[in-house]
Amino acid sequence: MSASGPKKRLFVCAPFNLLRTGGMLDEFIRRGLQPEIGLESDLLYDCGRAEFAEMAGRLAENGLACTLHAPFYDLSPGAADRHIAAATRNKLERAFRLIEVFRPASIVCHLSFEENKHGWDRQGWITRACGMFADLVAMAAEHHTPVMFENTYETTPEVHREVLARLDSPYARFCLDCGHTLAFAKTPWQDWLPELAPWLGQLHLHDNMGDIDAHLGLGQGIFDFAGLFAFLEESRIDPILTLEPHQRESLDVSLAYLEEHGIF
Repeated sequence: MSASGPKKRLFVCAPFNLLRTGGMLDEFIRRGLQPEIGLESDLLYDCGRAEFAEMAGRLAENGLACTLHAPFYDLSPGAADRHIAAATRNKLERAFRLIEVFRPASIVCHLSFEENKHGWDRQGWITRACGMFADLVAMAAEHHTPVMFENTYETTPEVHREVLARLDSPYARFCLDCGHTLAFAKTPWQDWLPELAPWLGQLHLHDNMGDIDAHLGLGQGIFDFAGLFAFLEESRIDPILTLEPHQRESLDVSLAYLEEHGIF
């Protein structure tokens, strides 16, 4: 990872509902922070296109880019139940149609595979999920936007590797969520990279103590950021970075960490 990498590739997670209320968007603009806009909850049904376009316009007016984070709560891309699969597709397509509005640097999507739920029919699940994801990747590719598939409850990189290989698209990439490797997979980043390095396009950066998904500032937990950034430097991989603090002080800690360690 180049120490002189442009800060335009740095984003900070921010739910759409919080950006449009309480002055969060104003604070992002004031501080020059670029949001990864979360599209969770019912907002994709309740908000009109004009509301999204207004936010996109304000960001553009202030020279700020964004990424998008597609919804994942309650969704099942590989569902065997056709009604659940249809509801999942409907909600994800609503999110992907906003690519045209925001022109994001990426859109993050979850596989949502869980071994204890889906492992008995892994190949069936992957086949069904890839059918849906192939259509979504095609939607994103129309706007030259990569889809970053993030690890969450997956405990090994195997399912991501198979999905990405099947999709076989330059617009289907991997997002390594550092905190999730510790809190959910209970594995070090070395179990995920370099195996998925050929697809790596984005990092979700937050820390924890290996117990819960605490979303601490960088360096406040036990994640091996020094080793990860050294690997990226040696491998000449320059992914998009998204900070995922859940507290204001964690954001400041993380920004200070990146500066102190010469990530930019």
